[in-house]
This record gives sequence, C-alpha cells and structure tokens, in this order.
Amino acid sequence: MLKYDPLACLPSSEELPDSDDTPVDNELQNIIPGLLKVILAMVWAERMDWFFGIDMGIYHDPDLAAIVPDGFLSLGVERFYDQNLRLSYVLWEEKRVPILALEVVSQTYRGEYSTKKAEYARLGILYYVVYNPFRRRKPRLEVYKLVNNVYELQDGNPVWLPEIGLGIGMEQGTYLGIGREWLYWYNQQGQRFLTPEEDKKLAQQQTQQAQQEAQQARRRAELLAEQLRSLGVDPDSLS
Repeated sequence: MLKYDPLACLPSSEELPDSDDTPVDNELQNIIPGLLKVILAMVWAERMDWFFGIDMGIYHDPDLAAIVPDGFLSLGVERFYDQNLRLSYVLWEEKRVPILALEVVSQTYRGEYSTKKAEYARLGILYYVVYNPFRRRKPRLEVYKLVNNVYELQDGNPVWLPEIGLGIGMEQGTYLGIGREWLYWYNQQGQRFLTPEEDKKLAQQQTQQAQQEAQQARRRAELLAEQLRSLGVDPDSLS
C-alpha cells in the first residue's frame, strides 16, 4: 500500500526565493552578521552540524511569506559544502527551528522591537539579538531569551548562551580595515574569539617572535664559542 507523505507535496528550498529581495539600507546589516559567520567558521571548523544564514528566508508555513532575519544560527543541521549551498531555509525540510536570530537596526525601523520580535517568539527561536548602533541613551545590544513563550532581556556584555556554547557581545575592533564597534562571539571566560584578520596577524607575530628567539639563541651560541676559543678551548670538541 502506497504511503502518503504530506511533506512531499510542499515546495522545496530549490523552488522558494532565498530572501524577500528587500534591499538593506545600511551596509552593517550584512557586514555584522558576516563577521559572526566567518568567526564561527574558524571556531567550529571541525563541526558539521551548524548553519549561519545571512539575509535568507526562513520558510515556516507554505501559505505564508518567509521570515528574513539579518542573520540566524541553526544547530543540529547539515553543514553543506557543495557549490550551491543552501538557497533558503525551509523548516519542513530542515526539521530544526533556528536557535538564534539577529537583527541589525538601521535608521529605518523594520519592526525589530515589535512585529519581528513577536514572529520569532511565535516560531520558537530561543535567542533574539537586536543590535542598534544608532542608540545613545538605551543599550545598543539587547539579547533576549524565550522563556515560557515570552522573550526576557538578558543582562551583561557579553551574554553567555549555554545552549549554543558561546557568548555574544560587542566591543571596539577592526574588521575589513574598519575600526568601529562590532559584534563578536566569546568563550565562557568572556574572552572574544579572533577575527580572520586578527588570527592571521597573531600568527605572523608568533612566527616573527620565534624567528627572533632563534636568532638570539644562535647569537648566544656564537658568543659562547668565541669566549671558549679565547680560553684556548675548541668548542667543537665539546659536542
């Protein structure tokens, strides 16, 4: 007897638009999630069970339009490496609700504190992160956790996210040559993970330091050999 699979009748990720085609009005709406994604790619390089989407549609109901966060993180899903990657994020295919959604507020509000917040809560996204770089009197970074279907504001900077195993916070730094306040991932001790630029610079500094230490060791050995020769001792006979 042929079994009926209702999911087979629903559109797939290949058939659905990957975003809502709404242009961002602030470049930070792409760069900030992009930085978080490239740091994750370094921190979780060996993990194959996560996905970080940027300006990508989350399809949760075939009869409704997709929700499109500036960025979102899902755990327990396949990490694709093929050339096409994900075209969109479809819940009836992934079977995993994202664990975190991120909105970067521009000068034009898009419901980050109202409609989008309600949508993410209704969808069951555990953490909702809102970053508003234009705020002066209120906190620029707000991290909410879904508790009994209601988002509760979490204290601190960074904020530790135990279900993810990372913290998220903001501080001054440089990325793509731009010095400003950025969002970063942190470890449980509150130390932030490096960006690719910082990691490369640190590796270069460590290489230079190792080369300098090697040169100093060779120079000390040469000086010792000269002193031994001045005393009539052949340093090669001591080896």
